Amino acid sequence: MLQNIINLTVKDVRFPTSLEQHGSDAMHTDPDYSAAYVVLDTDDGLKGFGLAFTLGKGTEIVVCAVQALAGLVVGKSLQDIVRNFRGFYRLLTSDGQMRWLGPEKGVIHLATAAVLNAVWDLWARAEGKPLWKLLVDMDPKQIVSCIDFRYISDVLTEEEALDILMKAKEGKQQREDQMLREGYPAYTTSCAWLGYSDQQLKQLCADALQNGWSRFKVKVGADLEDDIRRCRLIRQMIGPSNTLMIDANQRWDIAEAISWVTRLAEVKPLWIEEPTSPDDILGHAAISKALAPLGIGVASGEQCHNRVMFKQFLQASALQFVQIDSCRLGSVNENLAVLLMAHKFKGKKQDNSLQSCIHPYSG
Repeated sequence: MLQNIINLTVKDVRFPTSLEQHGSDAMHTDPDYSAAYVVLDTDDGLKGFGLAFTLGKGTEIVVCAVQALAGLVVGKSLQDIVRNFRGFYRLLTSDGQMRWLGPEKGVIHLATAAVLNAVWDLWARAEGKPLWKLLVDMDPKQIVSCIDFRYISDVLTEEEALDILMKAKEGKQQREDQMLREGYPAYTTSCAWLGYSDQQLKQLCADALQNGWSRFKVKVGADLEDDIRRCRLIRQMIGPSNTLMIDANQRWDIAEAISWVTRLAEVKPLWIEEPTSPDDILGHAAISKALAPLGIGVASGEQCHNRVMFKQFLQASALQFVQIDSCRLGSVNENLAVLLMAHKFKGKKQDNSLQSCIHPYSG
């Protein structure tokens, strides 16, 4: 039986996280964590849920963009969409008039992500599985059929992607069992938002350690001496064996980033996230090269528009940690493309230093 999408609703949902500085960083000092929240309804009562992450003001703009896409979704059957998911992705991203607002970036792409996230959620619910299990159980050809290879085929062809996935079938069940048994490694930022007091930092680090966290990310970039002091404090709290990462949220110019992070090298951060403009691929490459002797990697992706930018980051060796975000990219469809490109580039590196991680906003 076809499950027809009969309605799309979108809500502007906001939380006043700025009141207590939750989520604060060097560039976003008063964020109110928010979302354009999409619900798809089908004629058999099934619902699918998706969102685009925002920081408060401007959420209403994303809502308007979602409403502009609604006519491309309502009336379609879920089965027809997933039968040609690549085509549906292109339908949303290649409208002859609306693509001018992007293409595949900015508010229109956030809206696309929210809608496609809801479709993926609807599909998983129709199959009676969580989304991760839906993906794990998919045949390699079916996964590849969801990906738009336009603009990235010079780096990853459809045939190469299929070959990667076919080879990955070996040991697949063991990896799934391991994930179910041990979970997926994650880090916490909740201990070290920039607006928190030292007392808060200490208490939250202690609580996180007690709850089993071993990877901690610290917001930096507002004041160098204060960053040194705060990072020393957190390193002292978590000990030498746990992992510490730092995040500047695009605060610095290139030379400033290199100088600043060099001063923070004493606390042994695994990476510096978003040291400069998220669009500056060659700037990230220069920072990566300069910090490599210190054993500090560069991470980015939270504000990376699309698979094309990720392609160029990888080509330029501009980052060592690929942070995909399905609320910024065009949902799971585009995440799959980036993951496969990262896998290919990791295989090219003798030291296998390139790693992929899922940004917390991906849900």
